[in-house]
Amino acid sequence: MPERERDEDRMHQHIETIIIETPGQGFTDISRDVARKLAAAGASEGLLTLFIRHTSASLTIQENADPDVRHDLLDALARLAPADGDYLHTVEGPDDMPAHIKTMLTQTSLAVPVSGGRMMLGTWQGLYVVEHRVRPHRREVVLHFSGEAG
Repeated sequence: MPERERDEDRMHQHIETIIIETPGQGFTDISRDVARKLAAAGASEGLLTLFIRHTSASLTIQENADPDVRHDLLDALARLAPADGDYLHTVEGPDDMPAHIKTMLTQTSLAVPVSGGRMMLGTWQGLYVVEHRVRPHRREVVLHFSGEAG
């Protein structure tokens, strides 16, 4: 029983919000920012959950080597939810409703395993905020680490 108590003592939770300034429509790599926050929190082994607090931007894990991939993804999303669609919701501008559709098609939260204090991303994977609006925005991403602190 004492061994179990020691394991429970090492369980750790850390919740933090990071602010991401997007330059407008496109992908903003947040991998390094998130890795620094994990290190500062003393994360060792566990699970990191990321959640974006917006309905016109999203999160994704995507290739970080060839920028053409991200360009092609933006083109595909634009074809799925064109800016010139016949939308009822236009109060916040012509790019808002397509942004909501793109967010619905992508993700607002991610789960990433953490081992040895590092995210277990693949060789060519990065964490991105995907801004679906044309203009720059200030986006909030909540990080929640649950696991062992080292």
